[in-house]
Amino acid sequence: MEKMLHSAPIHTNLPDRFVFPADKRPPATAAVVSLPIIDLSLSRDEVRRAILDAGKEIGFFQVINHGVSEQAMQDMEAVCQEFFQLPVAEKAGLYSEDTQKVTRIYSSTMFDTGSEKYWRDCLRLACSFPVDDSAMAWPDKPQRLREVVEKFTVQTRGMGMEILELLCEGLGLRHDYFVGDISGGEVVLHVNHYPPCPDPSATLGLPPHCDRNLLTLLLPSMVPGLEVAYKGDWIKVKPVPNAFVVNFGCQLEVVTNGLLKSIEHRVVTNLGVARTTVATFIMPTADCLIGPAEEFLSEDNPPCYRTLTFGEFKRIYSVVKLGSSLNLTTNLKNVQKEI
Repeated sequence: MEKMLHSAPIHTNLPDRFVFPADKRPPATAAVVSLPIIDLSLSRDEVRRAILDAGKEIGFFQVINHGVSEQAMQDMEAVCQEFFQLPVAEKAGLYSEDTQKVTRIYSSTMFDTGSEKYWRDCLRLACSFPVDDSAMAWPDKPQRLREVVEKFTVQTRGMGMEILELLCEGLGLRHDYFVGDISGGEVVLHVNHYPPCPDPSATLGLPPHCDRNLLTLLLPSMVPGLEVAYKGDWIKVKPVPNAFVVNFGCQLEVVTNGLLKSIEHRVVTNLGVARTTVATFIMPTADCLIGPAEEFLSEDNPPCYRTLTFGEFKRIYSVVKLGSSLNLTTNLKNVQKEI
């Protein structure tokens, strides 16, 4: 627990291990952009066209009227903040650097950035779906955490599956293409906590990366921090109240043979305010075989990606050093060949 940022005394200076080389640091200025906002209560035709347009243009969008109740969102935000405010002794048993542990808290791990650490603590939660007894592995404090997280997870995954069905309609895939093993792995939640940082100009909350899963649904803090790669630069995402940020994972890029891209993103820190977000990942099962769908292949458009099980893909992708790349997504086709 001594490595957890939120449990340590307030830092007046940034420790050396968090200082990134100059070429990997956040720029002094970056454009602030409101991502496309899609109202899921509109007609299916309007919504699916909007999702495809936003996905092809920027790879990220925000959704409103999405079916996750405002109460579930507020409760989730509150209970996550309560968790990080618990005394150290009540969280110590959850700390682990073992990436195979389903439920744990950790700090500055998961991505290979070389010698630098990044300014984030994380509570990782995972469950089968339906949730059933897997929630018993979650922390029992705060007292209402399990109940709140289960309700939030059920509603959020439901929203994600609706978005995937809309994508099927827009892409010309059968309506249940993303039902089954390709979305049937554990639902994984990362409760990301970014404490106030003494020097936001010298470090990052998360390094540039793409999500390896199928679809990511982010409950963002109203404190800005997310940045998205766009046209060779970084843009700051302006959060919208009661909206989720949605982005495509690498498996959607593979299935669509590159028509939809998994876009790089990163997180910057700030000096004065803690920021807590919740990312929900819809994952395939480890043995699910994923490759380009036949609908996207022809003599003029051969497969650009190898067909791999999701477990194989994760093993290969995890050894790729991310660095400060702004074009990793364009190299995904080569990643599988380089290992």
